[in-house]
Amino acid sequence: MVIVNVVMETYDAVDFTAWPIAEPSSDRLLALSGRMSPLEVGTAMAVIFSYNRIAIAHAADLTEAHLEQHLAEAGALIAPGGLRFRDTTTGVSISPGCCFGLENWRDWWDVARGQEPWLGHDPTPHITHVGHVIRLFQDDGDSPSIEITRGELSSLLTTAQQHFSGFLDLARQWAATTTPGPADRLISALDEYFMITVTD
Repeated sequence: MVIVNVVMETYDAVDFTAWPIAEPSSDRLLALSGRMSPLEVGTAMAVIFSYNRIAIAHAADLTEAHLEQHLAEAGALIAPGGLRFRDTTTGVSISPGCCFGLENWRDWWDVARGQEPWLGHDPTPHITHVGHVIRLFQDDGDSPSIEITRGELSSLLTTAQQHFSGFLDLARQWAATTTPGPADRLISALDEYFMITVTD
């Protein structure tokens, strides 16, 4: 069976002190879902703030004006990570490639439609289509693969969106207590730029 997780790289949360965060996992990947602890949500938000260079020393420093100014200048929010696929039978795992961030996760719908989009590098995940079967590889060359059908991928992407939506719900609760001033704008920005609740 193949499962999918929405994952975020947590390297950018190192030395973050504006609010409490969780201890990093050994692989520095944090699965986003509706089952995260408050500290894990804090870690995800720390990554988003650090990666987007939204400089704050304390949670109270974040105002709606500060957030709006950053969004106006940057034009987006981005985060390192993406979708991780794992075959529970073979143990093969396909992790997101570098420079293919969470903001690009919906490009996987193009794969379900028969296309072969760029999926990042180092590692360099790539796919091949054989009829309605999709083979996912972690790296170029002779690496183990995961095989799924286009229909299975579509179902997995629906699951990924549910996980992402669950994270957004927890982020809303987190923001209401941690950054109450700009909480609504922060959550709407996350939803907008990571295209979490929009339907294809």
